[in-house]
Amino acid sequence: MNLLLKSKALHLKSEIKITGSKSETNRLLLLQALYPNISLKNTSNSDDSEVMSSVLSTINQPANVNQIIDIHHAGTAMRFLTAYFASQENRIVTLTGSSRMKERPIKILVEALKQLGAKIDYLENDGFPPIKITGQKLTNNKVSLPANVSSQYISALLLIAPKLQNGLELTLIGEITSVPYINMTLNLLQEIGVETSFNGNIIIVKTKTQNPKPKTLTVESDWSSASYFYSVLALSEVGSQITLSSYKQNSLQGDSALVEIYRKFGVETHFDENKMTLVKQPNFKLDPSDSEQAKQTLNLDLNNTPDIAQTIVVTCFGLGIGCHLTGLHTLKIKESDRLEALQTELSKLGASISVTDDSLTLMSSTNIISNQTIATYNDHRMAMALAPLALKTNINIENAEVVSKSYPDFWNDLKQLGFEIPDL
Repeated sequence: MNLLLKSKALHLKSEIKITGSKSETNRLLLLQALYPNISLKNTSNSDDSEVMSSVLSTINQPANVNQIIDIHHAGTAMRFLTAYFASQENRIVTLTGSSRMKERPIKILVEALKQLGAKIDYLENDGFPPIKITGQKLTNNKVSLPANVSSQYISALLLIAPKLQNGLELTLIGEITSVPYINMTLNLLQEIGVETSFNGNIIIVKTKTQNPKPKTLTVESDWSSASYFYSVLALSEVGSQITLSSYKQNSLQGDSALVEIYRKFGVETHFDENKMTLVKQPNFKLDPSDSEQAKQTLNLDLNNTPDIAQTIVVTCFGLGIGCHLTGLHTLKIKESDRLEALQTELSKLGASISVTDDSLTLMSSTNIISNQTIATYNDHRMAMALAPLALKTNINIENAEVVSKSYPDFWNDLKQLGFEIPDL
């Protein structure tokens, strides 16, 4: 489905409820499978979370019978379920996915699990899905892996750790990537009574064999999804505002860094109980109407928050300012190679943009080419990150339904704000 977004200036005063964080939901779904006394509220309605929930609720094959599980595009599910099934004795599963999933590396996680005693075989290409997992009792408790890999590899190990016979001592080698996501996992473990520590490059998770007392955990709404509304506000008139729920000022999610980052674009965030209101202020310090200001470049290290890189780049482009973003090495193995995808698609709109393996540089420019068709590469974040540019120009989004991977209600919520969007 292609979706034509038409340019329209909005003066916003709207309220939107965003469902639970995909990152928190998927972690808690796995913990719920390990500790059934846990109940969950405000879970994500994303495709990825639906896949996780479906797989964990329909594991019904007898022991020692190979069950084939297709997780489609769900990268988090591939990583978390690899660790989960590796620790389930006498359970045999084959994990497979989309053609893009078969290009996304999993060797680092597999090798770490093998250090713990797992039995995992590659069925096509070495280091990539599909994989056959023969569940084992994992008795080893020490493992090490590079610290600059996707935090999902690390979290996958941490989530199964309390059910391992001897717990886990995980040593991270080198500079650690995406620390907030690691801390999120550890905080969720602590919420159900698991003892953890994170000192230097060593993480320790103690064994917890017994179920916790029955407990209901409420998932905070997704900050990555909120990023697109920060971008909308940054590109809107002064005085525009959007209220989003349900959010915490002291969030576990790394993407809550949006509060400080978007202050640079004149978007202020005000918290009131479980809601936050974004307001476009007149004191925007990188005003492209000022010839001197327009030459400025926003410099950010997004090592801890790479998922909001696309949103920030598009915001800068829409405002006519430059940016230099670093810490982006994990973006090359996401649903698309997001650095190459951004370069290709924003260039269609007139952007001057260059990328390396871990950085992106956008030159300031006030020229935006209208009526271009944007490819999404089966990547939900490409579709959503580019959408706010409809405030500046008409654009056509290919494969617009891809947003269901993390935010199925996205287009309807934009329509609620006043965007001209055809019936879907």
